[in-house]
Amino acid sequence: MKGVRLLKITLAVALLAVIFSACVKPEKKPGQVVGGEPTITLYVNETGEKKKIKLEEYLAGVVVAEMEPTWPQNALAAQAILARTFTMENIESGRVKKIHGTDVSTDVEESQAYDPSRINERVKKAINDTRGQVIKYKGRYVKGWFSACCGGVTAGAEEGLDWKKTKTPYIKAGLKDGCMEITNDENRDWWVQFPISTVRQAVKNKTGQDPGDITGVEIVKRGPSGRAEEIKLGRITISGPALRLALGSEKMRSTLIKEIKVKGDNLVINGNGFGHGVGLCQWGAYKMAQEGKSPEEIIKFYYQNVTIDKLWK
Repeated sequence: MKGVRLLKITLAVALLAVIFSACVKPEKKPGQVVGGEPTITLYVNETGEKKKIKLEEYLAGVVVAEMEPTWPQNALAAQAILARTFTMENIESGRVKKIHGTDVSTDVEESQAYDPSRINERVKKAINDTRGQVIKYKGRYVKGWFSACCGGVTAGAEEGLDWKKTKTPYIKAGLKDGCMEITNDENRDWWVQFPISTVRQAVKNKTGQDPGDITGVEIVKRGPSGRAEEIKLGRITISGPALRLALGSEKMRSTLIKEIKVKGDNLVINGNGFGHGVGLCQWGAYKMAQEGKSPEEIIKFYYQNVTIDKLWK
């Protein structure tokens, strides 16, 4: 009888444990996937609306805004993997949550570009073909950086973005992808000039210090890819990426500078490429896709020693 009673007690304890474990759900951390494709919250900066949306549906609006929807299918697919990785890493960091209380937003400074009005069948296929796929390095999401045209040579995170917060060993400087063979003329060789008064104010706004009279300019440090890491203007030395942002990244198209000089009342800059040059180069991805490279091969050219993991079916 004693043995029967002990068995009943054991079974009762086991039953309670099962019931308890079924009732207690594991705590879900930001960026952690539990139970398949997540529904995320999106802040629409243009209207102030907050809405729920399936992550893959959101990504279609991102890919079409970040890359031309008529581009080669495997380039679009590589962009989709990168966009998904960027999104998951962004959600995990909680950056947008602190600003808007949502997972992501439509602001390119906070998340990624977003334009669902341009979605076509090619973009839908790129999303579906790579569904759930993300890039990881030693089990963690990589920084999903990309630029339009690296100018034929990729940049390290510190030289291209002045990024010093974390180590990014999977990002390599000096990779040559041949993008200059197929990119448009504006990316091969661009010129821009800014009034010295505009440059002085831009540097002051960015650094909090007045550079004074700018009668000359000097690149005091170049990075591994040849980009201008530090530029001296008047009394102030400013990082190349900071100067580009201060003057406008659409105008000063990159920091892969061939010549920079003061001419009369203007600062004149001549350079190659478009963007910071860190991570995937979109024109390079275009070229590789044309050559028959798979999305995974394109990703692993720009991101070293990484895995492409599938988070959901």
